[in-house]
Amino acid sequence: MHKQIKMSDLKGIASQVRRDIVRMVHGVQSGHPGGSLGCADYLTALYFDIMKHDPKFDMNGVGEDLFFLSNGHISPLFYSVLARSGYFPVAELSTFRKLDSRLQGHPTTHEHLPGVRVASGSLGQGMSVALGAAMAKKLNKDAGIIYSLHGDGELNEGQNWEAILFAAHKKVDNLIAAIDWNGQQIDGPTSMVMDLGDLASKFESFGWTVLTIEKGNDMDEIVAGLRQAKTFVGKGKPIVILMKTEMGKGVDFMEGSHAWHGIAPNDEQLKTALAQLPETLGDY
Repeated sequence: MHKQIKMSDLKGIASQVRRDIVRMVHGVQSGHPGGSLGCADYLTALYFDIMKHDPKFDMNGVGEDLFFLSNGHISPLFYSVLARSGYFPVAELSTFRKLDSRLQGHPTTHEHLPGVRVASGSLGQGMSVALGAAMAKKLNKDAGIIYSLHGDGELNEGQNWEAILFAAHKKVDNLIAAIDWNGQQIDGPTSMVMDLGDLASKFESFGWTVLTIEKGNDMDEIVAGLRQAKTFVGKGKPIVILMKTEMGKGVDFMEGSHAWHGIAPNDEQLKTALAQLPETLGDY
């Protein structure tokens, strides 16, 4: 379990996580840096400050809070945060996407990587999985909270909306889902591919408690938003946090562009990116 952590330390960890992300993707010239960078503040806050979890890792997670990554393509972020919070050696990040690595392009369970409870990357399924885990907690009278992360473009998948409707109907009020609302997906802006409209009104009409974080890359706002979300647990409604993030955040030439959804920086671009991201915990 983690101890109380200073805001300055959280910001420093997020910077190191971003360094890990660009180095991992560059190392194999494959992966998804854009969304990974954009969600770095959220996942850092979750694992180092908000969630009750144990890096010794038991798959059942009894008595713990659990996290499910639905948009599994941002695995570089997930792996970095897991390693930096003690689930497996940081040095293993150097094996990302390599032959026989446990750190596959999308997280998988058959690799038995500590911290990974479900294979993900087939978009649209994470909400259903998180709901199942949340309902199991309630049936077992386990006070743990379920957290999940989803892409905004991922909401194009209809299964999400079935699950969103189901969650409210069953009053699954120990679930805090977060939407990475960066307005970008692989083929372009979400407004052009499939306009999401008023997401807050949609979730509210489906019976959810909705919180919006206007600055989803501001650590202070992320931590405050997550703490506020926890105050709604147990009050009869599932909870969603709409995080307005910026794809590629922290690396100026990647910021705000869908072009960096799934391509790797070259040597010169890596050098430029690392110059913008302070090294705080030591590179792997």
